[in-house]
Amino acid sequence: MTSEAIEKFFETQTIPASKSIRIDFKKRNPILGLIIRSTDYEDLKSKNFWRIVVQANFEEWEKNKSMDFAKIYSGSEFTKLSLVANKELA
Repeated sequence: MTSEAIEKFFETQTIPASKSIRIDFKKRNPILGLIIRSTDYEDLKSKNFWRIVVQANFEEWEKNKSMDFAKIYSGSEFTKLSLVANKELA
């Protein structure tokens, strides 16, 4: 996906705290997570890279907002974004 297509997804979706994003990839299994806005968000976005906290790290990340719990993924490897309720994932 292009960075414009990913941005359009966020513009058209209201993503409450109780929701995760399912990110489908071209060559790997899908992940559930949140794309976070850190200090380098605009720079990463301009290169079509996205900082994502995966579902398994949500609780720890919410406690201290440490970037150690996030990974950077290339948007060009995304094939689809969709919303999923967190409680449905447990």
